[in-house]
Amino acid sequence: MSVSAPDIDARIEQIAPRINTLIESVERVVVGQRAMVEGLVIGLLTGGHVLLEGVPGLAKTLTVTTLAKGLDASFARIQFTPDLLPADLVGTMIYSPKDHTFSVRKGPIFANIVLADEINRAPAKVQSALLEAMQELQVTIGDATHKLPRPFLVLATQNPIEQEGTYRLPEAQVDRFMLKLKVGYPTREEEREIIDRMASTSPGVSVEPVVGPDDVLKMREITDAVYVDDKIKTYAVDIVHATRKPADFNLTRRLDLPRLIEFGASPRATLALIMAGRARALLEGRGYVTPSDVKTVGLDVLRHRVVPSYEAEAEGVTSEDIVREIFDHIPVP
Repeated sequence: MSVSAPDIDARIEQIAPRINTLIESVERVVVGQRAMVEGLVIGLLTGGHVLLEGVPGLAKTLTVTTLAKGLDASFARIQFTPDLLPADLVGTMIYSPKDHTFSVRKGPIFANIVLADEINRAPAKVQSALLEAMQELQVTIGDATHKLPRPFLVLATQNPIEQEGTYRLPEAQVDRFMLKLKVGYPTREEEREIIDRMASTSPGVSVEPVVGPDDVLKMREITDAVYVDDKIKTYAVDIVHATRKPADFNLTRRLDLPRLIEFGASPRATLALIMAGRARALLEGRGYVTPSDVKTVGLDVLRHRVVPSYEAEAEGVTSEDIVREIFDHIPVP
């Protein structure tokens, strides 16, 4: 989409209050998780699915459900459990003895916003049922393919892998999440505010819909129109290629990255850096992407796409350490 700078600035100025109102609505309920809220909004603006990881009790589910309430769109929450079946997710064919025919009963995946709660508590066959939906925006039931509604977004939560009773997500599915957000503990002051807001048996703050499906699609059009200079595109490509061939970028000074990286990021990571960078610029009220936008979203885009080697795990080096090292040494345009 080719849009002039004055035009994109005017459109951003028009749509920005709606986005800010949505964020403020969520923050009326959720305390101190601004980065998580903005990450979810970036997913909403780009159509990129988001994975939230953190220990129980950090308001992951509350944040997603509150965001869904701020959207005048269909919402489905799926509680993932070890006995969940793919048909429980996408739907199945129902036989009618009276008519001797089969009819389609659609599952909860047919919603605009799908919360996959504790996604790592279901086995791989259920995870694989999400692959077609997340990538192709469609599902196959029987021998028929059904389109999912637009907009469609999967927002998943999971507990850390090392906790008992969880399954490791397949790499193919993890790569389909545009962002993986690490949710941390609130500060002392924020936790004190949580007591004031939540330590009661009465209902909490109600959230009214402020953005509809058509508004989301228009926001995505504006996001796509945010300008990305060729130097920024090259910067994103260099970042991703450095995860695959770090020796080509002389990344052996502090950490010996060629030895510490088992697999680098896929081309989806390059696309995600640009798309998330555009959304980040939009949240800042700008019609153009800066290197700072790419660096801000970079860790969330790459932390789940860079696979450390066994040597890295033995030395306590995480994928986040690797990504930070790359951003610290790749020249900024």
